[in-house]
Amino acid sequence: MAKILENLHQKRPWYLRMFFYFQKKKYGHLYEPLLLWQRTPRVFLGFLHMQRAFNRKKSPLSPVLRALVTVKVSQINQCAFCIDFNASLLLKRGRPEKTIEELLNFRESSLFTESEVAALNYAEKVTLSSYSIPDQDFERLRKHFNDDAIVELTALIAFQNLSSKFNASLDAKAFGFCKASKPFK
Repeated sequence: MAKILENLHQKRPWYLRMFFYFQKKKYGHLYEPLLLWQRTPRVFLGFLHMQRAFNRKKSPLSPVLRALVTVKVSQINQCAFCIDFNASLLLKRGRPEKTIEELLNFRESSLFTESEVAALNYAEKVTLSSYSIPDQDFERLRKHFNDDAIVELTALIAFQNLSSKFNASLDAKAFGFCKASKPFK
């Protein structure tokens, strides 16, 4: 990745300058995924729009569930940056630190509701499989989510796979958003 991060003084398009300015102001410097994404600014702009859409207030998925799913997908893909960032969101949304580690064994843990287990199970299967998901998994989801929520959950899982595979492939380092997070195998 070092070669990819070289020559970072390229001119950013006007539509990303303000975003980068506020990110630097907020965090003190720009973290690696931003520096990587700037190499394909129009794709990055689409990525940012999708991210904003998933985090809208009227999403059929709760903020906690979105954070749980994104941490789980990040763990599966072993993306240090994504685990760090998404775990910090999970903690900000009120879940205890133990939740992050318990995601490894979410089926056996008492920290997760039935609907969270159904969503996490689905996230795991979508992330690990290149095949269709069995009907029984959809029936399990339908006990807790309507069809619109299932479609959005599927889109969120696919989006987080894009993000975590992008960052993990290019070896984006954790930034230190969450001291409790660490990559899990």
